[in-house]
Parts: sequence; structure tokens; C-alpha cells
Amino acid sequence: MAAGRFAKYWHDFEVGEVIETAPRTIESGDVGLFAGLSGDFNPVHVNAVAAEKGIFGERIAHGLLTLAVTSGQINQTALFVGTTIGFLGLDKVRFSNPVRFGDTIFTSVKVTEARASSKGDRGVVAMEVKVVNQRDEVVLTYDQALLMAGRPA
Repeated sequence: MAAGRFAKYWHDFEVGEVIETAPRTIESGDVGLFAGLSGDFNPVHVNAVAAEKGIFGERIAHGLLTLAVTSGQINQTALFVGTTIGFLGLDKVRFSNPVRFGDTIFTSVKVTEARASSKGDRGVVAMEVKVVNQRDEVVLTYDQALLMAGRPA
């Protein structure tokens, strides 16, 4: 795949750089689709009557749905299109607050490392990801690392 128009290569990222994504509102349709795709039909997500009796008093989004949406938000910045070789992993994943139906989430990415890999034509970009809702409550944090292409000669 060719690099996208706005894509960055690994050495284009600067440690400390912050990338903000466009916001996204989570709706019941998102939860229903994710439940069907994942097979996770926990009543706190899909059963309004049961969820009303639970700790949150209403249905909430799956944590993994929130994680998946943040990945999409990051990719929609277009900075990684055609230059990401692989997803190396996630660390320190923490779901701090529930995402409720109608919540709008904002994802912020801080680059913590940009270094060459053992193969000279690629590098590793590590980042801290923070997701907040419209009330500025942190709902999710995690660290991730990507294997990224180097700029062609």
C-alpha cells in the first residue's frame, strides 16, 4: 500500500508530539453492532431492564468497543495510512469510567518514542493514548507501539 497524502514515516514523529483526533459519539447502534460482531451480549450492554438495576443504572458501551473506536479515530488522522507495517502491542490498558450512550469521546495521542528498529528501513513509534468524554472524564488510557516504515530513499 502506498503512503497516504498526509502519512508520516517513523522518523517524522517527534517525542512529545501530541495528536488530537476528531470526536465521535457512541450510540446504541454502535453497541448493538459490536455485540453482534464480538458475541459479547452482557446485559449491561444490551438489556435495558437488567442494566437499570446494575451499578451504572443504564446500558453502557463495551470497553473493547471504546478501544476499537479510538483505534479508528487515530487512523482517521491519516497520519498512519500506508506507513504502518504492524501493530506491535498494547500495554497498561485501563478503563477508568463507563462510556454511556450519547457520550462523545475525544482521543489524544502523545508520542513517547520514535526509534529505528533492528531493520534499517523501519522504526518503532510508541505512544500514550488518553480518551476522555465530553465531561472531560478519562474513560480509557493505554500505551501502544507501531512498527512503521521509513521514508523511501
